[in-house]
Amino acid sequence: MHEHHDHTRPEPEWREISTHVPGLHWDPGRIPAWLRQTSGEPRWPVTLGVLLAIALQLALPDRYALRPRYLLPVAEVLLLAGLIAANPVRFQREHPAIRWASIGLTLLVGGANFGSIARLVNQILHHQTVNSPTDYAQTLLGSGIAIWITNVLAFALVYWQFDRGGPFSRAQARKPYPDFLFPQMTDPSKAHEDWEPGFVDYAYLSFTNSTAFSPTDTLPMSSWAKLMMMTQSAVSLITVALVAARAVNVLP
Repeated sequence: MHEHHDHTRPEPEWREISTHVPGLHWDPGRIPAWLRQTSGEPRWPVTLGVLLAIALQLALPDRYALRPRYLLPVAEVLLLAGLIAANPVRFQREHPAIRWASIGLTLLVGGANFGSIARLVNQILHHQTVNSPTDYAQTLLGSGIAIWITNVLAFALVYWQFDRGGPFSRAQARKPYPDFLFPQMTDPSKAHEDWEPGFVDYAYLSFTNSTAFSPTDTLPMSSWAKLMMMTQSAVSLITVALVAARAVNVLP
């Protein structure tokens, strides 16, 4: 006799997870914030991250920026202004248009930086210099650092945007299984019960992945998270290796 399985059953609640998943044994009266509904993440960390990315894009020399020069930064500012108007303090007001606008902003930041990386790599490989070797090396190093930092911010936005469905989904605790396993999730004694991952945590994850070229204390759990971290490590390695090698080569 075959047992009937109900495939329409919703995802398990935290109580089921804490009972059946090894290592998750939460005190029912002290459920961590990342497993329960919260008031939503604060807006200001991700706003500062986006503004820094836009400022770095504007600071790039013309030969590394996408054309038209100000089209993407202006579009990013307009999208950011609309998102701030919708959720000025915390991510609480949810709507499909807000979600897609936020994803669009992330894609614009990442796309603009990938374009700058492509132009940078193309000029390095073709040995295109437009000024003295010393000036060129300084410009190359400065631009490489700006592009590398923007790359860290762009991937931080991606991780923040899609981990467990995004900030609104995390605030509602809709998806209990994380795409990124932070240390605080595995050892409740090392974090306050109100801790939940925010943009700063994803920025740290992105930074360490760009410097170590591999996961450090936070592990990717889903396939898309592993692919994104692998892509980021490859882009970071190419950028650092090419910029450093070219800058040393042109210095007298």
